[in-house]
Amino acid sequence: MTYTGYRGYMPMVGHIAENGLVVGDEFRHGNASPAARNLSFLKYCERQMPTGKRIGALRADSGAYQARILDYCENNGTGYAIGADLDCSVVEQIAYIETGDWHDYQDGHITEIVHCMNETRHSVRLIVVCRPVQPDFFADGASSVRYKAIVTSRDEPAEEVLRWYNQRGEYSEDRIKELKIGLGMERMPCRQFEANEVFFRIGVLSYNLGRLFVLKTLDSSWHRHQV
Repeated sequence: MTYTGYRGYMPMVGHIAENGLVVGDEFRHGNASPAARNLSFLKYCERQMPTGKRIGALRADSGAYQARILDYCENNGTGYAIGADLDCSVVEQIAYIETGDWHDYQDGHITEIVHCMNETRHSVRLIVVCRPVQPDFFADGASSVRYKAIVTSRDEPAEEVLRWYNQRGEYSEDRIKELKIGLGMERMPCRQFEANEVFFRIGVLSYNLGRLFVLKTLDSSWHRHQV
């Protein structure tokens, strides 16, 4: 069972932002943790890169919020912006932020602090966004704000880093949707894990062939189109 309560699978997919190609995929059981084997998957994606090319920057959701990944990126000079878990340590630090440290941002506020996770050898930049939310009508004393946090090694202003991080939607999540809906990966053909794994790999190869066709044979006005 997946975390949504349905029987299914939870593949990992890594995209190259510049061209939308899948550089790595791993077919996983539906009950696999989103945080499992993230570092080994990142290394696998790096091995898939063409000779002379490297992963210069990493965008990932909170499944990659792990000390080993942050240390690996720091040691290899890989820039990153990764969604942070709102664990007790992060929440405690947010509580100490002074009112005057928040700045207006879209429909809420933004600020940044220095953060250090357990087991890391580096301090990190933690960007925090606070937005008002409509509390549940029946919730007694519910919070009227919602926080979002990302850790990053990038040097740009916080607003620019957040904008770059949010582009995951266009450069990865929309591409996953194209793989699922455009190439029929929403439904697997059988109950055998290995057979479904092969089916998914064929889907990924088909997706990459489609992207290469668009990029190599069609003019740039087609490059943002999906199947």
